[in-house]
Amino acid sequence: MKTSIRLMREKDISAVQHVARTSWNATYKGIIPETIQENFINMAYSDVMMERRVKNSFLYVAEKDHEIIGFANFSRVKEDGEVELSAIYILPQTQAQGIGTAMLEKGINEIKGVTKICLNVEEKNVVGKNFYIAKGFRAESTFEEDLDGYILKTVRMIKEIR
Repeated sequence: MKTSIRLMREKDISAVQHVARTSWNATYKGIIPETIQENFINMAYSDVMMERRVKNSFLYVAEKDHEIIGFANFSRVKEDGEVELSAIYILPQTQAQGIGTAMLEKGINEIKGVTKICLNVEEKNVVGKNFYIAKGFRAESTFEEDLDGYILKTVRMIKEIR
């Protein structure tokens, strides 16, 4: 069955939380300690935070066979046309099928006034970095970030939208 991309609804929260946890654990295994991952997921994807995301940002879900298999979270557009892509995650077994590209394109095409998309990606997340490079993002800077006492090397990436 075909994958569809749509705006997230509040009733999708538990499915998106499942995708976040599953894909975070797969993506960051061996990169970020499991306890740090769990603390972050429990905070960033709590019910309260998810309700805020639904109300205050553009959150798209990818759905296949009536199951949510991925999501992408874009901020509201700033005055200068900048949008932050704070998350794009897909269940590991459904990756490399064009779903991430489709969600990225949905955000670019549907969010009015976007001139630039910015994101942060962990330096050791090679799959994520390569995905963004293939989609036209360029590294702007690298910095250290404290995630619950664990220091990440984070790459800031930018894509200009014409």
